[in-house]
Amino acid sequence: MKHISILVPSGTCSITNIEGTHQIFSEVNSFLSSVDREPLFDIRFVGLDYEASQRNGLFTIKPDVLVSEVEKTDIIFIPALFGDHNEVREHNKAFLPWIIEQYRNGAEVASFCIGAFFLAATGLLDGKQCATHWRFANEFRTMFPSAHLVDDKIMTESDGIYTSGGAYSYLNLLLYLIEKHAGRDMAILISKAFMIDIDRDSQSPFIIFSGQKAHEDEPIKKAQEYIEHNFEDKITVDQLAGMFALGRRSLERRFKKATSNTVTEYIQRVKIEAAKKDLESGRKNINEVMYDVGYADVKAFRTTFRKITGLSPIEYKNKYNKDVVAV
Repeated sequence: MKHISILVPSGTCSITNIEGTHQIFSEVNSFLSSVDREPLFDIRFVGLDYEASQRNGLFTIKPDVLVSEVEKTDIIFIPALFGDHNEVREHNKAFLPWIIEQYRNGAEVASFCIGAFFLAATGLLDGKQCATHWRFANEFRTMFPSAHLVDDKIMTESDGIYTSGGAYSYLNLLLYLIEKHAGRDMAILISKAFMIDIDRDSQSPFIIFSGQKAHEDEPIKKAQEYIEHNFEDKITVDQLAGMFALGRRSLERRFKKATSNTVTEYIQRVKIEAAKKDLESGRKNINEVMYDVGYADVKAFRTTFRKITGLSPIEYKNKYNKDVVAV
């Protein structure tokens, strides 16, 4: 039987992550019992105190055991922890050496959503692919440059370390781990019981691009603003370099450092974000939207759109435009 440790942190965290993980793995045990098979998972809430207040006292979770009492576990789940990341780490620092020790002794470790920030504080994500909520991707890259964030992924796996993307994508990570430890048939059964799309593998369709301006490089901010106000026009790197009195190489280096995008990537993302909004709410056809955001080549527009969103323009419109959905 595999010992599962669901962390119950101090402060405010995702109760959904905690309860949902417990419920789904408990359901696996229930299904097995219904066919006279032994349960696979020993599921425990692991905390720093025997009572953890959440949401300003609105909810209370009572851990089964304290972290100091767990000598050996097989899978550790880290829920999303909310608030200032440095304060969250400080309040829960007693978990960190225990997570590292358990991983070195063979445990798998999984984080949900922005729980990746806490997992990254252990150093276990250094050099590894990882995911977090797309809204916090730039902040994560700034805080943990040694981790390899892939902000379009629903989940990642690397050497027994697992991470999930934003919010309810944690369900897909749970299905993946159930398939790994209980088999494909059980994963399908759980996906049907909880109505989880088992094949979803990207959070790209959900990403809202708003640029990264939490930096102090003023010429780069001005370049970003120029792109955002003139994206319909053809904008070149040389043009921007001349406008802001920067060498081309200096502009490209500083732009990438400040925004985590190249200049060309930033221009593409701004154009595609504008196209997404038109496709969501307007009545324009695909070609009209394409021209309005500054593309003249249908193939280039479709290729870039799919690369950024994971969907073709028509698939995106059919998914999100209320007039199309109502038909």
